[in-house]
Amino acid sequence: MGKNLIIVESPAKARTIKNFLGKDYEVIASKGHIRDLPKSSFGIKIEDGKFIPQYRVDKDHSQITKQLKELAKKAEQVYIATDEDREGEAIGYHIAHAIGKKPEELPRIVFHEITKSAIKKALENPRTIDMNRVNAQQARRLLDRIVGYKLSPLLSSKIQRGLSAGRVQSAALKLVVDREREIKAFVPQEYWSIDAVFEKEIPASIYEYMGKKLGKMDIKSKEQAQGIVNRVQSEEFCVAKIEKKQRITKSPAPFMTSTLQQAASGQLGFSPKKTMMIAQKLYEGVQTPKGVTGIITYMRTDSLNIAKEAQDAARELIAKKFGEKYLPKKPKVYTTKSKGAQEAHEAIRPTMLDFTPEVAKNYLSADELKLYTLIYNRFLASQMEDAVFETQTIYFKSPSATFKASGRKLIFDGFYKVLGNEDKDKLLPELSEGQKVELTKIEANQHFTEPPARYTEASLIKTLESLGIGRPSTYAPTIALLQARDYVKLDKKQLVPTDTAFTVIEVLEKHFPDIVDSSFTAKMEEELDEIASAKKDWQKVLRDFYEPFIELVEKGKKEIKSQKIAEPIGRACPECGSELVKRKGRFGEFIACSGFPKCKYTEQIEQEPKTSDEVCDKCGAPMVVKRGPRGEFLACSAYPECKNTKPLGKKEAKKLDVSCPECGGDIVERFSRRGKFYGCANYPKCTFISKFEPTDKKCPECGYMMAARTYRKKDVYECIKCKHREEQ
Repeated sequence: MGKNLIIVESPAKARTIKNFLGKDYEVIASKGHIRDLPKSSFGIKIEDGKFIPQYRVDKDHSQITKQLKELAKKAEQVYIATDEDREGEAIGYHIAHAIGKKPEELPRIVFHEITKSAIKKALENPRTIDMNRVNAQQARRLLDRIVGYKLSPLLSSKIQRGLSAGRVQSAALKLVVDREREIKAFVPQEYWSIDAVFEKEIPASIYEYMGKKLGKMDIKSKEQAQGIVNRVQSEEFCVAKIEKKQRITKSPAPFMTSTLQQAASGQLGFSPKKTMMIAQKLYEGVQTPKGVTGIITYMRTDSLNIAKEAQDAARELIAKKFGEKYLPKKPKVYTTKSKGAQEAHEAIRPTMLDFTPEVAKNYLSADELKLYTLIYNRFLASQMEDAVFETQTIYFKSPSATFKASGRKLIFDGFYKVLGNEDKDKLLPELSEGQKVELTKIEANQHFTEPPARYTEASLIKTLESLGIGRPSTYAPTIALLQARDYVKLDKKQLVPTDTAFTVIEVLEKHFPDIVDSSFTAKMEEELDEIASAKKDWQKVLRDFYEPFIELVEKGKKEIKSQKIAEPIGRACPECGSELVKRKGRFGEFIACSGFPKCKYTEQIEQEPKTSDEVCDKCGAPMVVKRGPRGEFLACSAYPECKNTKPLGKKEAKKLDVSCPECGGDIVERFSRRGKFYGCANYPKCTFISKFEPTDKKCPECGYMMAARTYRKKDVYECIKCKHREEQ
């Protein structure tokens, strides 16, 4: 009798589950999608109004597919145990086809956490692959292929090579571009505030003048402000009214994907991509006192549900550790506002409350611990009592004006017991109504309205979520793609669109308005949700999109004017004799043959070098600023007689969070002609060097430091000394 075979996506997940099950089970990873649309062709056959995907097993997965087939033939039973979202459902469907099984006949097990109890419970309650969810994922994949395959080449031909467009990507880019347009069009408006200090050092701001409440923008000029100050400063004041109210600050909901990415960005400085990479590892399994197990629930979710067992465990811990007063009478329940939220899922939470951050610090890396602590504390806080503040307001009145002073005092810390409260109490002194008070200081201050802030990665995710653009699995890769395509630059954590982004969005707005329309994109997401819940036919959704879209593409080929600069320069091509033209490419202007693509002759445009204040330390000639592949640098103006160069504006070396394995010093990021590398800050005393980014992970073979790198299209850890590799 053969073993039972369980198929998952990731090797780390496979190892963790294998630890929980006995010798009767074989657990193997498909390593993601084993079938997909071909990379080099459209891959969608359209017949009689039906869209037939031409799936292929790619070369990277041919060996694992062969192994899966062989194991499936020998297995007593084959279980599909891919992730619980639509992507996981589709991966399970493709695995079934690849191993020659009917998807509807294979038992499908799902779990929100990778723990022993969750796996055993899942095996006791298998279901079949949900074809509605598979079709929703297929519709998404085909929609993205249609847009990418038909629109991206059009943009490349009309604007610049290497450009791309996409349903979620282009709608997100328009948000960034629109915000930049607002900033550029913004005209600051002047306004004035009048601030006072009363006896006992009580700060207050003007609230009313001559019986009229004053808003932020109501005092518009220096003359108006000074007139109020001149009148008020000679008047007597008394305490007109004292108000004290209780204000409740509700405990926060546990994390879902979007809020975790936002909090990790704001509090830890993690990019969305980094957050999801670390969360994936915490979900799939790490070493704990109980062995290797998953320590958080599934991290791609838009649900705020909490399992009753987890809720009960949290309430028991809160009562025991903090006391009954921190425990709400009823368990706290949260619901998401997202229309397409999958409420059968759970919020992101720890799987074992006894694996506290204090215990975890002995098992996790520094970054893993930071993210785990964030998740652990947020979950615990979500099940605790609300915080209570007392707000204090004092109104100081004179014959012509009223000033308002505000303060607050924390009465009960509630969930802040876990999360901490950084806001200091601002207490006002005890006064009584009718009491005369002295005005000790009054001044008028000029202000100007500020333009809207640029999006950060976190605020863009929040906006995408609120508009219904994309889903939990798409936020991080969408933002990473915008940066990879050079549509946006990250400057001081803000997303700044490039000139190319403006050009692309202008073309899309004019010729493909739906692609960049957030409401259209959100509606498409709703239709995908309706496919998943069997309310819409996926083929009809594709048909309704495809036909008008292709008409626009054909129309665009004729009507979109080329944005490429092709200015004749009055010279002939030395290779074919055609006219040479000046063009604009991804890295600036260059000269090319007008006979392209038949003739591929190009040459660089010699730029007039910028002068600098520096002198060559080798020959004494002035240094000039030149541009190379890695940006601007200083070069000797006496070139080629003197070839001296040096960096322009030496950058502070980026310090890593790990220590040198040789001397314990700092490891810093450095650059050479061959690119980036990592070395000890104590060089030349210490000569430690690594081509790839060092981590705090230790090699299981020799105990030396391992580095993170990509090897044969896979993310791996590689020992800097013995070169042992293992998957991340």
